[in-house]
Amino acid sequence: MIGWVCILRTLARISQEKKKEIQMEYSFQRYLAAKKTVDDRALNLRVWNSLARELAAIQAERPLQVLEVGAGIGTMLQRMLAPGLLRKAVYSAMDGMLENIGLAKKNLGTWAENKWDVETEPDGLRLAKAGDSVQVKFENCDLNDFLDQNLGHRTWDVLIASAFLDLFDLSKLLARLKGLILPAGLAYFSINFDGVTIFEPVAEQGLEERILAQYHRTMDERTIRAALSGDSRAGRRLFHYLPAEGFELVEAGSSDWVVFSRQGIYPADEAYFLHHIIHFFEESLEGNSEISQTELSGWAAMRHAQVEQGELVYIAHQMDFLARAPE
Repeated sequence: MIGWVCILRTLARISQEKKKEIQMEYSFQRYLAAKKTVDDRALNLRVWNSLARELAAIQAERPLQVLEVGAGIGTMLQRMLAPGLLRKAVYSAMDGMLENIGLAKKNLGTWAENKWDVETEPDGLRLAKAGDSVQVKFENCDLNDFLDQNLGHRTWDVLIASAFLDLFDLSKLLARLKGLILPAGLAYFSINFDGVTIFEPVAEQGLEERILAQYHRTMDERTIRAALSGDSRAGRRLFHYLPAEGFELVEAGSSDWVVFSRQGIYPADEAYFLHHIIHFFEESLEGNSEISQTELSGWAAMRHAQVEQGELVYIAHQMDFLARAPE
């Protein structure tokens, strides 16, 4: 034990020396871009294919109305456009961060220019090709404000939320979200965290368990506007919350993040993704009474070093859902 404490102190000292060098490199927008390939692997194909069939059936009769809350930098929109899930649709992408919305519009225009005819509109873009037409509207708005503005307006065929719902009190949020969806419309809720985080290899099991437990606890104790807002077991609880609000469960399945190197090299920008995940731990647990600063800094320095060496394996258990709104 004494030897491990000495190692932690050494790692903590190194971490503090390096902190100023890396502090300004963290970008939430780059994190969202880096996790695209992680999400691409994780999304449950059974749930995704059920969604694709439902969207095709609606678009065979009329244009589709889609709303994505927490749209980030637009990766879900591109993911749906690429295989042709959206052919005749109006897609409203809402996010609370102005930087995300600006980058989403820029990224979509760049990505689509060689695949679609792109026309710029005041609030977004219009994409057209071979008889297909997709209008994209971007809106920078806080979710609670958006819900207040659209209270009772059951406007959209499909509501999408990805890696987003576990940031809220689902027992209260779902009752408001269902008021956005047309009767018998669809809710596609993907990448909902479900209480299991794994880092490998583990150097000291007791410390690892305490850090993970306290990190999950910060999710459950997060507050927004003085109200609890977060759920570290959102995935499993959606099995209960959705029927309680009158939703019919159409399909569900796991969507675990699994990140590891191939011959010491992580795919795409996934090394940065891992560094940012560790950074989330550092930010969330700073000042935590159950984890000393020496322990946290030493643990983080070790994990950052494992990423640099291509040794870290990271797994997070999550769940995807497709549900039908009540009539």
